[in-house]
Amino acid sequence: MSKETILEEIKGMSVLELNDLVKAIEEEFGVTAAAPVAAGGAVAAVEVEQSEFDVILTSAGASKINVIKIVREITGLGLKEAKDVVDNAPKAIKEKVSKEEAEATKAKLEEAGAAVEVK
Repeated sequence: MSKETILEEIKGMSVLELNDLVKAIEEEFGVTAAAPVAAGGAVAAVEVEQSEFDVILTSAGASKINVIKIVREITGLGLKEAKDVVDNAPKAIKEKVSKEEAEATKAKLEEAGAAVEVK
């Protein structure tokens, strides 16, 4: 059976038949449809705003000692552990934090001379 044949069969289905087909595909393959199918066959994209962010130290920059101090302050790590984090950049400093906390952490690290990325 070719892709064109399958598409022609789908075009001839009612909305209820398409809904049943999607459910059967989800059950058979263990997946979920990414976007809901609206009446008339139009697909509506759903945007989800990101609520958790990771702060990643990409580089210590020129003032490595200052960055180590800030990493210790932010994470509560000891001197050796903080130094290891800075030496092994890129490394996550904070994970799954709010946007405000991620931005504040980024600002502190950049002020100390580090290169930081928020994802």
